[in-house]
Amino acid sequence: MAIQTIPLRPVAAQEFNVVLNKQPCALKLYQKSAGLFMDVALSGVSIIIGALCRDRSRIVRGAYLGLAGDMYFVDTEGSEDPYYKGLGARFVLMYEEASNG
Repeated sequence: MAIQTIPLRPVAAQEFNVVLNKQPCALKLYQKSAGLFMDVALSGVSIIIGALCRDRSRIVRGAYLGLAGDMYFVDTEGSEDPYYKGLGARFVLMYEEASNG
């Protein structure tokens, strides 16, 4: 099972494309007063809209959505939920391939 770090910038809103386990994904991150949120599109189809990002909590949470794996944030300095000012440094977005077992 491979784990990949997804590079982020410390800005309040960002959209970008990334290939995860040979799957084209479009990610959108945006900060609101209630927290950091994420939208995920797989091959041009939205599969997650408005997921609240929490420390070490999976974002997709369902293989039935089509993504071969899942993403989660890790606070490298503790256990706080991600905030845009620490993206890419303190708060790291990880992708973990699904296990075949």
